[in-house]
Amino acid sequence: MVGRRWTGSVLQAAAQGARRFGEYRTMIDGISDRLLSQRLKELEAAGLIERTVIPTTPVQIRYQLAPDGQALVDALLPLAQWSMRRTGPRGAGRRVPSA
Repeated sequence: MVGRRWTGSVLQAAAQGARRFGEYRTMIDGISDRLLSQRLKELEAAGLIERTVIPTTPVQIRYQLAPDGQALVDALLPLAQWSMRRTGPRGAGRRVPSA
């Protein structure tokens, strides 16, 4: 699942704290609403993302890393750092590069 397109970007955005759907969309340049929704559902089903419903009007939904998701991000961080050293920064001006 981690190798699927955009999954790394969603995990990276989630690692920065609990977020609403629109915040993910803003942080991940180029991802469609449909694909973002699909990745969040997949990550939730895998136990890597937790979905919290806040009963307000309108209802708010927040997504954050689950403990297993945080462990995965921690494990992938050295690989991402190695990749950045080898290739240099890509996509200048983008906050979260696509996976």
